[in-house]
Formats: sequence, C-alpha cells, structure tokens
Amino acid sequence: MNRTLYDKIWDEHKIHENSDGSSLVYIDRHLIHEVTSPQAFDGLHLKNRNVWNKNTIYAVSDHNVPTINRELGINDDISKLQVDTLISNCKKHEISYFDLNDVNQGIVHVIGPELAITQPGMTLVCGDSHTSTHGALASLAFGIGTSDVEHVLATQCINITKEKNMRINVNNTLNPLVTAKDLILHIIKSIGTSGGTGYTIEFSGKCIESLSIESRMTICNMSIEAGAKSGLVAFDENTYNYMMDKKYSPSKKYLSEAIKYWETLKSDNHSKFDQDINFDADLITPQVSWGTSPEMTVDVTGQVPDPELEKNSEKKESIQRAIDYMGLKPNDPIQEIMLDKIFIGSCTNSRIEDLRAAASVIKGEKIASNISQAIVVPGSGHVKMQAEEEGLDKIFLKAGFEWRQPGCSMCLGMNDDNLLPHERCASTSNRNFEGRQGDKGRTHLVSPAMAAAAAIKGHFINVIDFINEK
Repeated sequence: MNRTLYDKIWDEHKIHENSDGSSLVYIDRHLIHEVTSPQAFDGLHLKNRNVWNKNTIYAVSDHNVPTINRELGINDDISKLQVDTLISNCKKHEISYFDLNDVNQGIVHVIGPELAITQPGMTLVCGDSHTSTHGALASLAFGIGTSDVEHVLATQCINITKEKNMRINVNNTLNPLVTAKDLILHIIKSIGTSGGTGYTIEFSGKCIESLSIESRMTICNMSIEAGAKSGLVAFDENTYNYMMDKKYSPSKKYLSEAIKYWETLKSDNHSKFDQDINFDADLITPQVSWGTSPEMTVDVTGQVPDPELEKNSEKKESIQRAIDYMGLKPNDPIQEIMLDKIFIGSCTNSRIEDLRAAASVIKGEKIASNISQAIVVPGSGHVKMQAEEEGLDKIFLKAGFEWRQPGCSMCLGMNDDNLLPHERCASTSNRNFEGRQGDKGRTHLVSPAMAAAAAIKGHFINVIDFINEK
C-alpha cells in the first residue's frame, strides 16, 4: 500500500481508533511555554495527577520575556507571574527548563529544531499554533489548546481526528533575493487562509528540495496561516546534515537505527493525496501583505486592491474594512507606503539564515529618518551568539538598528515590544490581524531582506531593485 509521509507518521503513532472517527495518538515530544501551561498544570494539581513522562517535555519562556535589560527582571506583573509559574511547575515535576539567561533559551519553535529536541518521524505538540514549524524536519507537529496540554502532560497521548492529505508541489527554484517567506505568502494569497483547512500539507518539488532546513521551517511555520493543521517536508540529505551533532541528537549507539528509520520518511511513489496544487517558483517575486490577513498580500510592485472591483459582497466588505484599519487607499502603490518601525524576528524569520540575509542588505547603509525604531531579535541564544561571532550585530547597530535578546518580541502584543496606535511596521512575523503587534498597530508581512531594504528607504521597495542599484 502506497502511503504519504503523513500517513506513515500517523500510523506509527496511532494507538486506538475511537467510535467517533477520532484516534488516540501517542506524542513523542511536548514543548511548553509560559502562556498556555499554567492552567494545564493547575488541572493536574486539582485532580492530583502527575506528569506521565518528564523526559519527553521541554520548557522555555518566550512570549512574555523582555528583549532588553533582561537582567533587571520582568516589569509586567502578569508576565512575571506566568514565567515564575512555569519555573515553579517545572521544578515540581522535574521538567527540563531553559532559563532566560541560558544560551539554549529562545523562541520555542527555534530552539526545538536547533537543539534536536525535534527529530524526524516524531509527533510533537505545543500550546502554540505555529508548532507546525517543526514539520520541516519530517515530524508531525501541531498546536494544541490548554485542555489538551493538560491531557498530554498526564497521558503522553491526545485524541485527534486525522486530516486529509494535501500536496503543494513547487517546481523550479526561487530567484535570487526571493525567499521562502515570499513563497509561503504567495501560496497563502493564492489558496486563501482557509485553503488548507482540514488538511495536513506536504510541501514538495524541486524548489522545496533546494531549500535549507531553515527556509523549510518558514514555510511549515506559516502553513497554519493557510488553514492547515500541519506542514511537512520529507526527510532528505539536508535534513540528515541538519540533525547531526546537536545537543539532543541521537547518540552514536542509536544513530544508525535512527537514520534507517528517517530514510523511510517520505511519501511513497504513487501515494494518493486528496488534493494536489502546483506552483512555479521562478514566477514568484518579493511579497508584501497590505491588509489584516496573510492572504491580503500582493507583489511588491503591486498596489492596494480596489474593493469596488470585488463582486462578492463579503469579500468587498472585508477588503474595505482592512483598508480602513490599515489607513490606506484603494490603488495605493505598495512602494509608496511609508513606514514607522521595522521588526526582524519571530519564529518565522529569526534564525541565522534570516539575520544574514537582512545584514547583507543593510551593510554599509543607515535606516531612514522616518523610521522611529528598527529592532532585530534573534530567535535563540545560539542564534544571537553565532550572529555576534560573524559580526552581524555590528552591521545592524551601525545602521541604526537595536540588537535585542531572544524572545517572541514584537510578533505579538504580549510583552514590552509593541506598536503604538496607527504605527506602521514592516515585520518578518507571521500574522497581521488587527492589534496583533499592539492596539491599532498596522503590520505588513515581509521577508527579512525586504524588511531591511524598507528600513533603509523608509518605505517598501523591491529588494531586487535596491540591490541592483547599490
């Protein structure tokens, strides 16, 4: 029987199929953070239950943590309480916790892969929707709610219904300065934010095969923005090379057996997908979101859409609402949109590859006078350390950027790094709904290279043109 990659991992972990069509599935790895775990632990304590297997759980604080002056502690009382509660729960249950000053600390979806907590063929969950990131390593990863966090803590299992199989095949390769972020934004604007609903998406094709693991993480990270439960990429030589010599990589004693299993983690020839969609990578250009949903995206050479041209009344209303919220006008050229702030970071684009790309654009330049703040937030202590060893921090600082400590930062309005009302930001994060980066803040999703070029010009510009003119 020919099976997809999703089928294989699912079958390997399914314990029991329930009468309602759902299944009890075993979970290999459970990542927890300070926001969605407190209530789950409270549930355990109220029921006098223990953690089933502490060795499968790893914890880190990332959402609420400060990215400057960390040594002074956390100012916000609620944020401090959440972090302190996570620390207390981890001590009580002897769960591995990466302290704020530990080099292993960082955004949960950055440290998981870079430490090899995430491994091919695993099932992995976290109380965070962007857990789909880890699928870049041929693992089945998805976000869960707080009640499910409690259930997994107590049983190492979860009741879920299997999704359908979708394959997104990307032919050819991306042009220079066109990135994985541009690719996934292009896919989302094409299929819509509900295009993947009810599916687990496997990304395949020559383009995906040519991408680094970090770029594949960007794509899988935002598969959730297309409505999918998870995103997956098959195991290959890139995956193998990425997995070697990390903190939690399999020991030599077990490595050969692990590799033997990993090599099976690809869809069989002639395996059946419920839906197949094809894209041509070399037709994709740098992307910019203009509205309040990732699907509200156009080429950087494009313009804000005109709602009067939309025949569907609901879509017309949605476009007009987004235009009003974003303070734009129909047919505004994207490259004439002026900016206030720049954010380079988040679980989508804060790895060393992303920082290198941004630094290569910024080197020797200065941010524009209308940019009131530009910040770079590495995704982890290891990313920060490597960037500093390469001198990337000096490039950013010399250009006028702030160089921060690891955390989720301005991706979401849950810490000190926020937009003020009506401020406009070019952001390398993954979501742009109303208030995401702060009350009445206006977010435009772009790649690190595009954010860097926008910082220098003070408005959006095609990074390809910018580099060609340098």
